[in-house]
Amino acid sequence: MRRLLPLLLLLAGSAAAQQPPRLIGLRAEGGDFRVDLSDGTALHGADLVGAVLQFDGMELRLDTARRDEAVPMAGGARAGDVWLFQASARSSAATEWQAFCGADPQGERLLMPYPGPDGMLRLTCSAGGIGKCIRFGYRPWASLPDGRSLAPFHAACVHMMRGAYGDAERAWTRDGTRIDLYDRVGIQSPAMEAEQSFEAGWTPQGAVCVAHMRVPENGDLAALLAAAPHLAGRTGPEACTEARAEAEGALLFNRSHRAGGD
Repeated sequence: MRRLLPLLLLLAGSAAAQQPPRLIGLRAEGGDFRVDLSDGTALHGADLVGAVLQFDGMELRLDTARRDEAVPMAGGARAGDVWLFQASARSSAATEWQAFCGADPQGERLLMPYPGPDGMLRLTCSAGGIGKCIRFGYRPWASLPDGRSLAPFHAACVHMMRGAYGDAERAWTRDGTRIDLYDRVGIQSPAMEAEQSFEAGWTPQGAVCVAHMRVPENGDLAALLAAAPHLAGRTGPEACTEARAEAEGALLFNRSHRAGGD
């Protein structure tokens, strides 16, 4: 992840102005950019189409912008603070622009800003686990109606999406594997497809228990235990149930196809 440097903002049409306003602030405001200019203007979302932002050694151009209208919230409402940008990038030595993001499962290449734990602007893409989990409703800057932060839910979701059962450096699944995620706070509900069964419960540190492996070619429960010995006594369908996972502090749960041999 590159650190964004608020050094340059070129807005379409600003060259015609005699004294274009200067950029004085750039940050994430929820899941959107907020650009503050020296004339007191604050720009967000679609205001920034055509802007070029300068990174350390790279320029980022915002080509399109739209609000994600489908991000769920607890209670059935929809969040309105997630924005999706098509963006192009080039290095300081290049002349041609290229798509900044890879394609997501829908074939779109979407850039998503969000605030990191330190409040600094972060960028992710809709193709990755961070962006997917934001769009699932686990917006790390937001809170539940009872005041609890969604940041731990987002971290748990990222582990789940990556299949990082007990080691953040190793993923035991592959992108595109079908999973059914759900929670106890009313953001996501289980689809309960007959061919899927309970897989694991998740916290910001990874899985609290694992009923079965998601992808057979990546290894079985014995291989998982060798890599994550702290899960001893918490693997297999009898040792890992939804009730057990919840008792162990799981925030999120998922169902998936069961890998053969577990």
